[in-house]
Amino acid sequence: MEDGGRIKARLYVADSLAVPTLGLDAPRAHYLRHVLRLDKGARVAVFNAHDGEYAARIDGFGKGWCTLTVEEKRRAPAPESDLWLVFAPIKRARLDFVVEKATELGVSGIWPVFTRHTAVARINVERLALTGIEAAEQSERLSAPEIFPPAPLDAAMAKWPTSRRLLLCDESGGGGPIAEILPRVGTDGPWAILTGPEGGFARAELDALRELPFVTPVGLGPRVLRADTAALAALAIFQALAHDRLGSPPPRFHAQS
Repeated sequence: MEDGGRIKARLYVADSLAVPTLGLDAPRAHYLRHVLRLDKGARVAVFNAHDGEYAARIDGFGKGWCTLTVEEKRRAPAPESDLWLVFAPIKRARLDFVVEKATELGVSGIWPVFTRHTAVARINVERLALTGIEAAEQSERLSAPEIFPPAPLDAAMAKWPTSRRLLLCDESGGGGPIAEILPRVGTDGPWAILTGPEGGFARAELDALRELPFVTPVGLGPRVLRADTAALAALAIFQALAHDRLGSPPPRFHAQS
């Protein structure tokens, strides 16, 4: 039975939306048909950063596929925050939580880095990318964050794009309060926030990071924060002070050499 009512779901689609008909893959078809229980004629929204957001109507289902008829444009492409989160991986449930909430807070890139005290040895990048996409679909943003391949901290710093400033959340007290430091240095241009693992950075890591010209150390207050709390607190403070700043979409960065 056809349903010509309101938009029932938002779907991130990386392919061009400037087409009359879209084909969805098996996971998306399953989600619409068996999770949301939508029928032919139901309206959904499809979006990506390049094309913006369009309304679309379910044209039909098959075994492992779904087709959509693309209708009117709902939102034009718009620049978004150019802010990365660089963080030491934590256990799976909390790792997914950090990626989800970082996406909601507007990050454009997420980069897991292995420090000396990092307890997690493996990262499922595909799963994290899906978590970011799902969070983007729920939070009304037009883009999904890029998940960079995990790397050792020193390797990440060696290939760091030096035009991007890095806010180091220094649990040792080596930096001033974030709310005092950020207004002094300004939030213009591309930024990233770096947080450490449970147990904190090694002293040698902090010493090396403070020597880098693009690094600004800051503190997050007098309490000891869990790694996931520190990452999200820093992002929220930065975005509040930057007024969730919008800028031109950044060029894609490839963390692998």
